[in-house]
Amino acid sequence: MEDYWLILVAILIGVTIITSFLSWIFDIRHKVKKYDELKPKLDDLEYNKHQLSLREAEFNSNQFEWKKRIEKQQITWKEKIEKEKFEWEEKVNADKNYIEIVAKEKSKGFPWLSDAYAEYFYLQALKEANYLNNKKHPAPISANKVREIARKRRIIEKKLRIAQGIINYYQDLFPFLEDLLGETEDEMLVYILSRNIEEPIKDVGEIGLDPVKIYLSHLSKEEYQKLSSTERNQLALDRYWTKHKNNWQLGKDYERYIGYLFESNGYYVYYQGILEGFNDLGRDLICKNEGETIIVQCKRWSHYKTIHEKHINQLYGTLIKYRIDHPNEKVNALLWTTTVLSDRAKEFAKYLDVKIKEEFPLQTYPSVKCNISRRDGEKIYHLPFDQQYDRTLIEEERNECYAETVKEAEELGFRRAWKWRGEEVE
Repeated sequence: MEDYWLILVAILIGVTIITSFLSWIFDIRHKVKKYDELKPKLDDLEYNKHQLSLREAEFNSNQFEWKKRIEKQQITWKEKIEKEKFEWEEKVNADKNYIEIVAKEKSKGFPWLSDAYAEYFYLQALKEANYLNNKKHPAPISANKVREIARKRRIIEKKLRIAQGIINYYQDLFPFLEDLLGETEDEMLVYILSRNIEEPIKDVGEIGLDPVKIYLSHLSKEEYQKLSSTERNQLALDRYWTKHKNNWQLGKDYERYIGYLFESNGYYVYYQGILEGFNDLGRDLICKNEGETIIVQCKRWSHYKTIHEKHINQLYGTLIKYRIDHPNEKVNALLWTTTVLSDRAKEFAKYLDVKIKEEFPLQTYPSVKCNISRRDGEKIYHLPFDQQYDRTLIEEERNECYAETVKEAEELGFRRAWKWRGEEVE
């Protein structure tokens, strides 16, 4: 019995050994087969690796060559730039020396200085013209054009220098002129350059003309005579409101409009800004009603501009002066504008008790002033361009009024003022 179990155990051990051996054989065979499949790919990988090494070596070689070329080119460019810079500096220094020589003569006055500047640039242009004439392939037509442009430029340059000099000089003396100049000095310069420098500026009143004729100067003599006086006056009024105006003129219209609003609310309005000009002390309107006085500063500015605290300070300063000069009056200040105030300006206004009204545009309003003379009761109307317009006070309790049209004023029994010069307030 024991032999039987020994034989059985031996058989099991033998089977196990044989099975393990066969399994090992099959595994080896599988790995050999797998190796045979992967070997071509391994060979390709080695080949690609070799190719990459070759290309890397080639790239490194080319990189070195390109680096040398770039460095050489940089040196060439640097030398060229240095040369051009030196030549340009020489030219600039020469120009600077000429201009400094001219500037040293400023004590001789604006006209001479302007002549010198203009003459200098004129000579520079002539150099260009001579070059065009004498170069390898001459261009005489272009040279003549350059000479003509240079001649015109000399005249314009003189006017421009005089205008800029005068404007800058007065701005230095009177900083508040910034408000009168408006957005920039360009409009004023264009006006100055369009005039003959030697020709004085004449006011309509100085030459004794009815402003209506000025506004209707586009009409022929026959067309003008065909119109009735009512039609002429109305057409002139229409053109007054539709024509292009500079910033100063628009500012004056804005002051009149705000004054009209106060008058409509029972205030007596003195148009100090218009009537006294530079002597207005920053008070465009002085509005009075039943013991109350309001100092109004009007600013018709573009919407993109901002009013800053210095303008509040100026208004407050003139308010204090008025209070000192008129101790028995109750006086307040108001800034009325088409644009906005900065946050800081609003803080100043609140602290100083200066009232503000922002973003208030100029509107159409009845602009014909119908006035009754206190001297003889004569009924006269004034148009915005008439000489006594801003001195005329409208008192509704005396049956005076603003009219929208000339026809309306005449139907109410008013006639237009006969004179446009030297007329006393009626």
